[in-house]
Amino acid sequence: MSAASLSHKGKLEEKIHSKDSSNNSDESIESIDARDLPITRGLSSRHAQFIALGGAIGTGLFVSSGKTLATGGPALLVGSYTFMSALIYLVLVSVTEISAYLPLPGGTMNYYGSRYVSRSLGFMMGWLYFYSFAIFVPFELTSSAMVINYWNPGVNNAVWITIMLVLVIGLNLLPVKFYGESEFWFTSIKVILIVGLIILSFVLFWGGGPSHQRLGFHYWKDPGAANTYILDGDAGRLVALLATVISSVLPFTFSPEMIVVTAGEIRSPRKNLPRIARNFFWRLVVFYIGGTLAISVICPSNASALTSGGTGAASSPWVVGIRNAGIAGLDSVINAGVITAAWSSGNSFLYLASRSLYSMALEGNAPRIFKKCTRHGVPVYAVAVSSLFSLLAYMNVNSSSANVFDWLMNLVNTGGFISWICCAVIYIRFRKACDVQNLPREQFIARSPLQPIGSWVTLVVFTLLCLLNGFTVFFPSQWSTADFLSAYIGLPLFIVIYLGHRFWYRHEPWAIESHLVDLHSGLEEFQDEEECELTTGSWWGRMISKGPFSRVLKSSLLRKTMAAR
Repeated sequence: MSAASLSHKGKLEEKIHSKDSSNNSDESIESIDARDLPITRGLSSRHAQFIALGGAIGTGLFVSSGKTLATGGPALLVGSYTFMSALIYLVLVSVTEISAYLPLPGGTMNYYGSRYVSRSLGFMMGWLYFYSFAIFVPFELTSSAMVINYWNPGVNNAVWITIMLVLVIGLNLLPVKFYGESEFWFTSIKVILIVGLIILSFVLFWGGGPSHQRLGFHYWKDPGAANTYILDGDAGRLVALLATVISSVLPFTFSPEMIVVTAGEIRSPRKNLPRIARNFFWRLVVFYIGGTLAISVICPSNASALTSGGTGAASSPWVVGIRNAGIAGLDSVINAGVITAAWSSGNSFLYLASRSLYSMALEGNAPRIFKKCTRHGVPVYAVAVSSLFSLLAYMNVNSSSANVFDWLMNLVNTGGFISWICCAVIYIRFRKACDVQNLPREQFIARSPLQPIGSWVTLVVFTLLCLLNGFTVFFPSQWSTADFLSAYIGLPLFIVIYLGHRFWYRHEPWAIESHLVDLHSGLEEFQDEEECELTTGSWWGRMISKGPFSRVLKSSLLRKTMAAR
């Protein structure tokens, strides 16, 4: 290790790992004993791409988009999804740059928050991610059960929830390569379905349906391009615009962060992560913007299935549009795709929840038992505890319990905004530290010309949207104490978690000074692994990532890190 790196480490240990925090200074991803860090790089580039995409294409795009269409109309639906896609891309390029610089196993955004900003921020983000990812699993399982109920309403939803639950947990307990392969194929089904539906909408646009009615942009004229909401006139359209933008957030929630989680288990991460980010941009354009444009062509915003407050497959705008076109049987194909989408998303979110808990255990922010893995590199205890949240899906079997579950889900909406705000803060601090410490530009293979301005934009916009999350309850005709608490309880909850940790470690600074931010620990060891893979052939790289000698080689690399410290 260079003299500059050793000098930098000495300053860090003197300022950050002071006597008061010595009990926790050994708890970091770079300095954990090799036996506690057996996660392997068992994911290929295609696996990681489809895991991120699989979590993003869920019931939000297939079903919840119908509610958004009913609220704002076709123009506001397409506009809000385009706006959100642009913001998500700005978040994506920032987190990709951070993770591509140092893609450590267990390196999640909460880890980078602890390393580049403060331990309190990382602690809060870690529990936010774990909770949000874990609560998404029962949400998606319930969605699957409701779609199956569309075909066979005589069977209790608990039966279908149980079947889906067993499959999801079983796959997450297998080595990560099996999980990655299953996500690849199930997400492929979702991609084919979305592309097929977009093509179908194009055909119907030109009158290629059974009735040969040329739809064009008919539904943009009747019932109209933009709806009013709560108020009348232009004020009502402004309220509809804000409500539509906020409603469109759910399908995008945590999409960029999924790529960061896979960085620790993907092979050749520095080569593959930028490629994944570029491909993800085009998927945002095709699936989200193209998909909502297709919906606006085939489905009217005043369809009774969308405005009656229904749930499940019957309220999908795709099903409504195909029924209106008189195409028999295709609605069942869509429902099959929705089941696959929901199950696949639940599978992805359980994986992400377990890895978030694993990462926190490595940092010392969760019990040490959660960093224990099987010989195949699966954090089995983290998977088991994350799976317990899946049992909340049974709350939706009872209508009164379902209201409680809706409250739990609303915390996730707030968590999405808070996560993106924190990602912006982390990138801004990371970029400043790189500039202050004069790191050469060639070390950043994923730097975007949109940064750091993009992070400042997302910081401001997502802060405003977070505060506006439940703004409709402030209209006298819409006030509801339950809805107010449901929309805003997440803000004080996560603030209390952050301030509680700050109080416990009040001797530490609010933010690590830029010249003391650790940009070096673990970097040389990762470069050694990367160089070994590049210079000695692919078979040796496979041995490092997942072969029988992986623990021995990884132990050697980690011992070098610990000796340098």
